[in-house]
Amino acid sequence: MKRTILSFLVLLGAFSFINAQNLKKEKVKNPNAPVISFEKTVHNYGTIYKNSDGTCEFKFFNTGKEPLILSRPKSSCGCTVPTWPKQPILPGKSNVIKVTYSTTRVGPINKNVTIYSNASNSPVVLKIKGKVIKTPTEVMPEKQIDKSATPVNK
Repeated sequence: MKRTILSFLVLLGAFSFINAQNLKKEKVKNPNAPVISFEKTVHNYGTIYKNSDGTCEFKFFNTGKEPLILSRPKSSCGCTVPTWPKQPILPGKSNVIKVTYSTTRVGPINKNVTIYSNASNSPVVLKIKGKVIKTPTEVMPEKQIDKSATPVNK
């Protein structure tokens, strides 16, 4: 019985020591890691009409010392579709992430796109906002009748 308890305590101590070492490794950051920096993280569409173009761009830079690799961005709903570069972005270079919002529904826009990458500051959340309003109804032209004209009879 004493051996079992002693063995259990030794295993528990070893597990705790290994776990503590892993936590220390996680806290050490790579000083050469890529860093993703955006010109803007919020795009305001303002007021736009239903079925209009809902595409915007977020320009970003790799300000780190290693190539930046973007993973699949995740949007907060299916009405927001991000398009991102699949190739690595070299240090000092820039590129864009395009976000397309489907403007088929009337109402406020308040959506997020989360960008995952190998950057030290990953993930980054991009936001789009605005309001979609109904398209103004076009006024049908009225028929113009020229009363001074002579009717044509066949």
